[in-house]
Amino acid sequence: MRNSAGVGRRTVLAGAGALAAAATVGFPGIVRAQAKSLKVGVYGGYFKDSFDKHIFPDFTKATGIAVESVAEPTGEAWLVQLEQAARARQAPADVSMMSQVAILKGMAADLWAPFDMGRLPNAAKVKPHLINKYPDGRVAGVGAVSWYITLVTNTKAYPQAPDSWAALWDPANKDKLGLLALVSNSFLLEVTAATFFGGTKHLDTEQGQLDCFKKLAELKKNVKLWYRDEAQFEAALKSGEIPMGQYYHDVTGLAAADGHPVRSTFPKEGGITDSGSWAVTKASKAGDLAHVFVDYMCQPSIQALLSRKVGTAPTIDRAATDLTDKEFASVSSDLPPIIPRYDLYQTKSDWLNQKWTEMIVG
Repeated sequence: MRNSAGVGRRTVLAGAGALAAAATVGFPGIVRAQAKSLKVGVYGGYFKDSFDKHIFPDFTKATGIAVESVAEPTGEAWLVQLEQAARARQAPADVSMMSQVAILKGMAADLWAPFDMGRLPNAAKVKPHLINKYPDGRVAGVGAVSWYITLVTNTKAYPQAPDSWAALWDPANKDKLGLLALVSNSFLLEVTAATFFGGTKHLDTEQGQLDCFKKLAELKKNVKLWYRDEAQFEAALKSGEIPMGQYYHDVTGLAAADGHPVRSTFPKEGGITDSGSWAVTKASKAGDLAHVFVDYMCQPSIQALLSRKVGTAPTIDRAATDLTDKEFASVSSDLPPIIPRYDLYQTKSDWLNQKWTEMIVG
């Protein structure tokens, strides 16, 4: 479900979470009719299955709009398909959940139809950094779901939880780390900037980016595995073979609940938050229905339902939801997060990948 690393992690979430029901909400501006149908693109696998089971039927019940869900391919393949289809004035989906880099690239190509925020009253609750805007202020994307990457440890190897990302650099952790393999999905440049250089604004300049690459290169001796296969790292974390690293907060919590000796820690610098946004291709002829859908998805009751049934963090303030402390802690944190610099992965992708290969994983 992420822009680079695939969707496999959601398979372990099947069956997780307490039963919850979405509030049935009326949308008086829409004439209820069986013929109304909307194509919605979501990440495939367990993620799509969860939407099909827990989200879309209640939406149809509340609005009379049928949903045809479309499984999106991972990475930016879906963006390419949408762009090609738009040139032929076709829409494989009317509204799609897009990674942040894909949203930015679509904006550069003027692919997205702007939302009329006056028709999305519930979107006013969405956190400002999860609203994607064109340079002229038009809204291209609205936050759909969020999730966290945190500092994870095997509790047998580390009876005491580390409190800072700086633990990754500790010489005592030589050959003990599992880290995500790509510059664009590990967000380790941002972690380095937040831990040692006062925040991600240090990445504004090429010199600042080089500072972070050089500092990040110092932890290479500590890395046992640069992983693309999430299941491989998860198994090694559980066994203690690779007792520390970065991983998904919700999945780690589920593994701990199943009795495995693992923990997820939000370091004092914050966990890394990543997210997907709803966007509507200009080729869609269902813009009115798409507005109804996106507004429905921004409701506090639906954001809470997503946390319980899909394992995502709410895109709105937790106080607006009815999530218990335990439910919220299983998917999120009140600590200010490290927000990835998606702009860099759009504008400097080739250079960052080159330096990553040369200085970090090469």
